[in-house]
Amino acid sequence: MTPECDDVAISIENLTREFGRVVAVRSLNLVVPYGVIFGLLGSNGAGKSTTIKMLTTMLPPTSGNAFVAGYSILTDAVQIRRRMGYVSQMLSADGALTGAENLMLFAKIYGIPRSERRSRVVSALQFMGLSDVGTHLVSSYSGGMIRRLEIAQSMLHRPRVLFLDEPTVGLDPVARHQVWQKLKEMRASFGTTILMTTHDMEEADELCDRIAILQSGNLAVAGSPQELKELAGTDSMDAVFIHFSGGTSETAANYQDVRQFRRAARRMG
Repeated sequence: MTPECDDVAISIENLTREFGRVVAVRSLNLVVPYGVIFGLLGSNGAGKSTTIKMLTTMLPPTSGNAFVAGYSILTDAVQIRRRMGYVSQMLSADGALTGAENLMLFAKIYGIPRSERRSRVVSALQFMGLSDVGTHLVSSYSGGMIRRLEIAQSMLHRPRVLFLDEPTVGLDPVARHQVWQKLKEMRASFGTTILMTTHDMEEADELCDRIAILQSGNLAVAGSPQELKELAGTDSMDAVFIHFSGGTSETAANYQDVRQFRRAARRMG
């Protein structure tokens, strides 16, 4: 463990991950302060998922190190897991259980004392705006409700750092904005540090205090959304992404196609 630093939630030091001859992440250095929403962006294959897997101790690095809440990913995996939450891109709540039952299951997994479990579950449902459907089967929930439930699950043990992988992918605009609002409230209420990936540049611009863009496993740029716009000479986060992610005109066109497809999917429900 590093000496406790009150303002650094994640410190990444020359972090590298190789898969045979392929370097997925190359000598990455980043600092994420406590209490911010930090966006990790990049094209598919840029190294975002690999980085998160290393930070959440699911994948060992080839070299380098990182510290989450002051603990090393090399030697303190258990301590990190006690202090972090993680929500994957895929919906994972059990549809055969109610929302409250899903939360109670996670309260047990996280080792929350029996005397506190019910109050934590009730509080989590209320905070996420799910109190009215807490006794309903999750199979009856909308995609946005399931995502809010999963975020509630990840926060039951009050983690200092929350990792989110594409938290609103596939959600309609109303559900997407509801998730954004809850993430902002979570940061304000609990001081939670959030590191998230997204391909939605509106989401990155709306939510993130700071952003890092990866290109082929390397850090291309880092800064606030406004700083990155100024560096790229644009007021569009779409243009910022294309500029710093190394996108060609073909990449840009494919990226726009993905955005249009997602928007069409949302309109169709």
